[in-house]
Amino acid sequence: MSARVIAIDGPAAAGKGTLARRLAAHLGLPYLDTGLLYRAVARHLLDAGHLPSDPREAVAAAIRLQPTDLERTDLRTPEVDRAAAAVAAIPGVRAALLEFQRGFGSAHGAVLDGRDIGTIIFPEAAAKFFVTASVEARAERRWKELQQKGVATDLQSVLDDMKARDAADESRAAAPLVPANDAIILDTTHMDAGQAFAAALHALEKTVLFFRKEHPLRRQECERTRGTAPGPSSQGFTASCRHRGTG
Repeated sequence: MSARVIAIDGPAAAGKGTLARRLAAHLGLPYLDTGLLYRAVARHLLDAGHLPSDPREAVAAAIRLQPTDLERTDLRTPEVDRAAAAVAAIPGVRAALLEFQRGFGSAHGAVLDGRDIGTIIFPEAAAKFFVTASVEARAERRWKELQQKGVATDLQSVLDDMKARDAADESRAAAPLVPANDAIILDTTHMDAGQAFAAALHALEKTVLFFRKEHPLRRQECERTRGTAPGPSSQGFTASCRHRGTG
């Protein structure tokens, strides 16, 4: 079991990114939005004038991807949404990005969100969530987000794009969007971010033994890191012990 990894999957605008960031901060773990990897590849292809569905160019862009590419501010536009869906359906792209994701999570533990974290990237993750919501609720959230960013679009267009993205994600041959068999299903249709976080934290502490403060391995980690300057491998546990009241 990947004891320090939490996998969070789900469709667009279900709230998985917000939840993942809050859990990572609460537990003192690194965080990776894996969807940005595919968005960054798509952005490179669009900038170069290539079709996002071109396997040769898409795989080449994935291989060249650098961590700094994830810092671009133009990765969350409707154009990139559509291109990322095409890129994510290419098996060679997914294979090229696989080790990046596994390496990130395996180093010191992490919270990762995406669409195949619990099924493909970390099938042995300590905890798996599948965060979902009605397509109407998700479209309205994304539309409001785009409005705040000054992107001119209408709600119906966002809804149509989201339905198309859902269909593409669920039907692709390579790592389709499905809940892991042992995932905790979290429907956020009628939840705000705070309610979703509380529900996830409760489920995490209730169902995953390792994240309970009384677990012997957690006690050992807390005792080992107490009174010492946390290094890269202990930072997450030091913060987690503090948040859970054991140190």
